[in-house]
Amino acid sequence: MKALVLQEKGVLKVEDRPVPEARTENSILIKVAACGVCGSDIPRGFFGKAYHYPLVMGHEFSGIVSEDKGEFKKGDRVAIFPLIPNKNDKTYATGDYAQGVGYDYFGSRCDGAFEEYLRVPMENLFRIPDHVNIVHASMTEPAAVALHGVRKLHIQAGDTGLVIGAGPIGNMTAQWLRIHGCRRVIIADVDERKLKIARDMGLEAINSAEVDLVKTVKEMTGGEGAKRVVEAVGFPQTFLQAIQSTAMFGEVVFMGNIFGEFKIGEKDFSDILRKELTIYGTWNSKIVPRGTDDWSTVLQYMDKELIVAPLITDLPSLDEGPAIFDSIVNKKAYHNKVIFKINEE
Repeated sequence: MKALVLQEKGVLKVEDRPVPEARTENSILIKVAACGVCGSDIPRGFFGKAYHYPLVMGHEFSGIVSEDKGEFKKGDRVAIFPLIPNKNDKTYATGDYAQGVGYDYFGSRCDGAFEEYLRVPMENLFRIPDHVNIVHASMTEPAAVALHGVRKLHIQAGDTGLVIGAGPIGNMTAQWLRIHGCRRVIIADVDERKLKIARDMGLEAINSAEVDLVKTVKEMTGGEGAKRVVEAVGFPQTFLQAIQSTAMFGEVVFMGNIFGEFKIGEKDFSDILRKELTIYGTWNSKIVPRGTDDWSTVLQYMDKELIVAPLITDLPSLDEGPAIFDSIVNKKAYHNKVIFKINEE
C-alpha cells in the first residue's frame, strides 16, 4: 500500500506500507478516494507541530468501503469523520467529542488518509448521496467546520453577513450565511485570486489590502456594520476588525485558529459593551444527532446550494505529494484547495 509519510520535520516521502491495523473494535476497511490538505497540515508537517514521527497526515477524506460489514456493503461511497472519541469521557454522552480529552484523530494523533487504505470506526462513516462528487465529498470536514460556526449565529432573514478570510473555509462560511438567510454576504481578504472566486459566486468582496476594511463595511451598510460576522483567518488584527465591523446587537464568531497574541484597547472593549455584542468561539464539528448534525447537513447541500468545485486548484497524486507540499510551504505557486486523488471510484 502506498503512503505519503512525514518521516521527520519537513521531510515527506512516499513509502510502501502494510494496510493499517484497526484502532477500534468496530472498524471497517476503506479504500481512500480523496484527501484534502488542511491549513493545519503545514505547521504539523513543517514547523514541528506533529505529535510524533513518522506520521501519515490527512484528515479531510472520502472513500469506498472495501468489505461487507454491518450496514455497509463493499463499494459504498462514504465521507469519514476523523475524530475517534474517548467513550469514557463525559463529553461522549453529549456528542461534544472535540471538547473532550483522550480522543484520537486521524492525520494528527494517529496515521491518517494520505495513503491508499485505512481502517476507520463504522460509526464515523457518512454515506455520500448520489448527487455528490466523491472528490468534493472529501471537503465535508472543512464544510462542517464552517457550518458548525455559522450555526452559533441567530441569523434572521435579510441580515448582512461578513466573513473575514476568503480561503476555502471562509468561502464556505459565506455560502452558509447566505443559505441560512443573510440577504447580503460580504467577504474580505488580501488575496485577489480568492476574492475573484467569491465574486464569481455572487458574494460581495473587499480587498482589505487596498481599502480600510472596517470603514468600507460601514459604508456598505449605511454606517451600521454587519449583523453576523465570522473571523476565519486567525490573526490578531482580523479578530479586532471583526469586532469593529459588527453592528449594534450583532454577533461575532471567532473561527480562525489564532496566530499571535490578541490584545484589545479600551475603546474597542467599550464598544463591545455599548453595542452589546455577542461573541462565540467555535471548534471542529458535531456528528450527532444523526440526520440534523453538521456532517449530514453538509452532504445534503453539497454540489447543490453549497458549491466547492471552484475552490479546488490542485488534484495531485500521492507520488506528487513531496513536490506539492514544497510548493505550498515555499509559496512557489498559487494553491487554494489541494486534494489528493488517491484511488479512482
